[in-house]
Amino acid sequence: MRIVAGSCKGARISAPRGLDTRPTGDRVREAAFSLIGPVDGASVLDLFAGSGAMGLEAMSRGASRAVFVESDRDACRTIQRNLEKLRLTGAAVLCQDALRALAAEAAAARQYDLVLADPPYGLFRTVQTPLATYLPAVLAPDGLVVVETGARDEPELGPLEQRTSRRYGSARITLFEHGVG
Repeated sequence: MRIVAGSCKGARISAPRGLDTRPTGDRVREAAFSLIGPVDGASVLDLFAGSGAMGLEAMSRGASRAVFVESDRDACRTIQRNLEKLRLTGAAVLCQDALRALAAEAAAARQYDLVLADPPYGLFRTVQTPLATYLPAVLAPDGLVVVETGARDEPELGPLEQRTSRRYGSARITLFEHGVG
């Protein structure tokens, strides 16, 4: 895998070994960021971070800080190694359950300009309700939530409004934002 654009464009990043992590491919990341638009100065929350590819891409493209949340210890070490290799600063890696971390961020009233959520495809239906519960609280007023699911899933996140949803092979990228008014 490589960083698609920004200050680290072309740099190789590692993914955790094994089948437990499904890194977002380069083409899907490129398509997602063309939908997201500029992220200069953004604060990013990368839930179910896996390899950290999406959050690393955001930082390469100018995001000022990122919090990577992943429960798998090997994946957490991989994210940390990728951050060091790319010499990206302003990031924290939380090795804990993504929903627990999200609830804590909401309780602490922390907000993010960009929230990336890429749960294991088979778990999406299980985590959809907790995501819909906590994401509105952590999303900055003009922020975006980007959810990656299997192509057949059509996510809904309660009070957040869907901006767009696109299929890319076996993946679906859906963007959400706060409703107007």
